[in-house]
Amino acid sequence: MFLSRIQAAIEAPLARGAAWLVAPAALAARLYVAWAFLHSGWLKASDWDQTLALFQTEYHVPLLSPTLAAYAGAGGELLFGTLLALGLFGRASALGLSAVNALAVISYRHVLFADGFEAALGQHLLWGALLAALVVHGPGRLSVDGLALAGAAGAPSGSDRMPA
Repeated sequence: MFLSRIQAAIEAPLARGAAWLVAPAALAARLYVAWAFLHSGWLKASDWDQTLALFQTEYHVPLLSPTLAAYAGAGGELLFGTLLALGLFGRASALGLSAVNALAVISYRHVLFADGFEAALGQHLLWGALLAALVVHGPGRLSVDGLALAGAAGAPSGSDRMPA
């Protein structure tokens, strides 16, 4: 009984404080992951001949021709990265980038699983974990989805009241 009162006295204020961080944390996660994929997609699109060469020689995407894999990779990074940054169709865009991320690891596994590339693999795992959190919890209130839901529920646009 005594322990539960102490626990409640400590946990309740921490939970209220942490509730204020949910929306900014989701925004930070979305922007961090989106930036990585948008940057990668932009690099692919900016030198298409090099991109095609890499997909023919270096990236081994299963079941797709190198040309189709290059279009799918660059297009997925740019489309889903943009949607994720905006928080538009947040869960769907996080799922889309999760697929792009998984295919990147699968098609570049001969490098990512080699000695000396642990940090690169770790980066993909971090992106995967952040994307999984966004799929489970949604893009947050500081997103197009969140603002649309708040507007549909009759809350003032941009309302950022602390959750109960």
